Amino acid sequence: MAKVLVTGAAGFIGGYVVQELLDHGHSVVGVDNFSKYGPVKHSYHDHPSYHFVEGDARDVDLMTGLLDGCEHFIAGAAMIGGISYFHAYAYDLLATNERIMAASCDAALRARKSGTLQKMTYVSSSMVYESADSWPSAEGDERRIAPPLSSYGFQKLAVEYYARAAWDQYQLPYTIVRPFNCVGVGEGRALGQVEVLSGNVKLAMSHVVPDLVQKVVKGQDPLHILGDGNQIRHYTYGGDLARGIVTTLFHPDAVNDDFNLSTATSTSVRQLAELIWRKIRGADVPFRFVSDAPYEHDVRKRVPDVRKAKRVLGYEASTTLDQMLDEVIPWIEEAIRDRRL
Repeated sequence: MAKVLVTGAAGFIGGYVVQELLDHGHSVVGVDNFSKYGPVKHSYHDHPSYHFVEGDARDVDLMTGLLDGCEHFIAGAAMIGGISYFHAYAYDLLATNERIMAASCDAALRARKSGTLQKMTYVSSSMVYESADSWPSAEGDERRIAPPLSSYGFQKLAVEYYARAAWDQYQLPYTIVRPFNCVGVGEGRALGQVEVLSGNVKLAMSHVVPDLVQKVVKGQDPLHILGDGNQIRHYTYGGDLARGIVTTLFHPDAVNDDFNLSTATSTSVRQLAELIWRKIRGADVPFRFVSDAPYEHDVRKRVPDVRKAKRVLGYEASTTLDQMLDEVIPWIEEAIRDRRL
């Protein structure tokens, strides 16, 4: 069994990754500064193989110390949000995440030279394909198409350059993973979240699934959707993403390579909205929606090529959107009743 450092351990995807590692018998050191949600306690918080440190991933000395004895480092810490973040915090996303990435790499290089670190796993994003003009987007396309327009997408592309540069100069082995549109439980209202009025309801979160669920639960009718609803996404379960990330840690053919981690199923925002509506309001209530003006960086189409992950890793994201919503909707309904949203 391995000892793994996970930064961003209290985050949305990070929580699923830590649970996946613990379920497979690994020892985990989790780091988070609670900058997004505030203090978060997970079910595994008191697990004997989990050690949590409240700290800043920009602290190179802290990170170096925590990497002592670790075979793997999953660099998941980042200032991250949905579409509203890209505009409200355009500079902070770029500057903060660059500092996190540089510090993480500096610590990993020290640990690789003096310790047990075998590989660094970089959590990138589907946003590296933001400027794609043909689909599906395959690994390697991110270096052939125009760079992302948003500062967030641009910085995530820079993450991948860090990975390759650290290998080229210092032979720090890497794997790059690109999650697509994570769906799951555990996401709350972000600290510093810009309040955006969407019809008669303020957006609780800037990710589309929890946003739509909470608006339908609160009785919004007609439902307000950003844009015309024809935007295409691949909604992928957090547990599936975690399984894919952990698979890459130990697969010999994942070394110095990159992988799209996603469901193979395309869904439009309108299809998603109507599915959520039916699950909450029932089949007899007519689905009504209106379109609000979209954000500038609301990508029209994001479709991954998932064949490489299946071919190389034997990995597929198998959870259906129906199954995801059956888990997420009750969780959000409870959060609303408890006034957490």
